[in-house]
Amino acid sequence: MTDLNLILASASPARTKLLTNAGIAHSVLVSDVDEDAVTARYGTPDPHDTALLLARAKAEAVAALPEAEGSLVIGCDSVFEFEGEAHGKPWEPEVARERIRRMSGKVGVLHTGHWLVDCRDTEDDGGSGATLGGVSSASVYFAKLTAEEIDAYVATGEPLQVAGSFTIDSLGGAFIEKVDGDPHAVVGLSVSMLRELLASAGVKITDLWDR
Repeated sequence: MTDLNLILASASPARTKLLTNAGIAHSVLVSDVDEDAVTARYGTPDPHDTALLLARAKAEAVAALPEAEGSLVIGCDSVFEFEGEAHGKPWEPEVARERIRRMSGKVGVLHTGHWLVDCRDTEDDGGSGATLGGVSSASVYFAKLTAEEIDAYVATGEPLQVAGSFTIDSLGGAFIEKVDGDPHAVVGLSVSMLRELLASAGVKITDLWDR
């Protein structure tokens, strides 16, 4: 077991499951960031930049908590771009239903922002003081869905609380024909991007393997 502590600043079960499946030891500490307030502060950023802004806001909010002292904090946020518009979580069934109807048989881009903050002491714990991020994007090709399939999917409640109104790692995976790019980015956290960010902080991802 590593002495390093990675904190995931996200309540997403998919993200923590992804890290667990990748063998990466971590804990979860959720931020209370007001996403609308963050984006409003910067006007109307494009979907790519919105994902990075929100990921940074979440990571920095958790990094400021006493519980994060001596740890590495990774914040993530996903924004779906479709026909030039940014789509976050739909929340309401009718919103999700209309979005999925439009997406049926077409292609969109899922942007997942990542932000890493090194909260380790630079002298005693070998911390780097790093605070940096990046975005991993992937094009998602949707199958042509029937009205019955859309209604059945929305009725499960799954698409209501996920960016773009779909998942790839659960029920929604049946409606995705192809992903061009990092498939982990579509789940909500790119392990390869995390590896790059950790390297910039002087940490090998293998040092976080739970073994």
